[in-house]
Amino acid sequence: MAESLVGNKESLIQKAALLRITTKVLASSLQNGSFKSLYHGQGIEFSGVREYLRGDDVRSIDWNVTARSGKPYVKIFEEERELQIFLVIDRSLSMQTGSKGKSRLQTAMEISTLLTFAAENNGNPVGAVLFSGDIEFVCSPKNGQNQTMILLSHFDRKPENNKRGSVLSNALTGAGKILKKRSLVFVISDFRMKGWEDPLVHLASRHDVVCVRIGDPSDYSLPEMGAIPFTDPENGIKKLLPTNSRMFRASWREDGRMRQQRWVDNCLKHGGYPLKISTTEDPLAVLTSFFTTREQV
Repeated sequence: MAESLVGNKESLIQKAALLRITTKVLASSLQNGSFKSLYHGQGIEFSGVREYLRGDDVRSIDWNVTARSGKPYVKIFEEERELQIFLVIDRSLSMQTGSKGKSRLQTAMEISTLLTFAAENNGNPVGAVLFSGDIEFVCSPKNGQNQTMILLSHFDRKPENNKRGSVLSNALTGAGKILKKRSLVFVISDFRMKGWEDPLVHLASRHDVVCVRIGDPSDYSLPEMGAIPFTDPENGIKKLLPTNSRMFRASWREDGRMRQQRWVDNCLKHGGYPLKISTTEDPLAVLTSFFTTREQV
């Protein structure tokens, strides 16, 4: 709906010094948060079995070993000592839209930068895949400042092509192939595409996945400006929207609400944890609150 806002703001790299300071709060929340297991029984590695002892949780019984041995055995798990972070970042044409001076893509890049600095502050390996109509960049998780600067340099670049569409499903599938150990994966997108649900199921079966949906006030409300031209950035379809119509504005608002609720339901159904961030919100505050909430679960 709005024209591309990419590149109209100060370079993210120029903000790096400030972000490095502010992400200390986020890093602390990430370190303390319960992301060793977003869901009970995940985020820990299987290390073997032992005989059942009185007082053991019956849910940890390994029924296959128990059946073979004739005696009850329980599974032993060891917590992963190193939390690995991976970012799946949408840079498609629809992400380049927004309102009130900020695009969804700018918000996504700010979130990605905050998470990258938080990972560096914690000593966590971090990697990313950037995509639009094609896969643009892939980097396996690594530690250190050099890795941070490599990622920042790609976050700061304008999307490399104007190809319509989004290959989110391919990015999720690729992430699953890249990540050899359990990781905390952030999928940062507006999710305005189809076909991402099944790849999310496969990824979430081995990793903790947070689905970050970038929203904008224009998803729910439009200014009263008469008939305004609208071009869908993904398919090129053009329409005139009767924004002076009260019925149309109500329908637009309800459609936006229903789309968001369907997305939340789909995330939960397919193994992801939904997190909504608007272009009008402070990503640092929202992320810090999110990690703090997870710590209390």
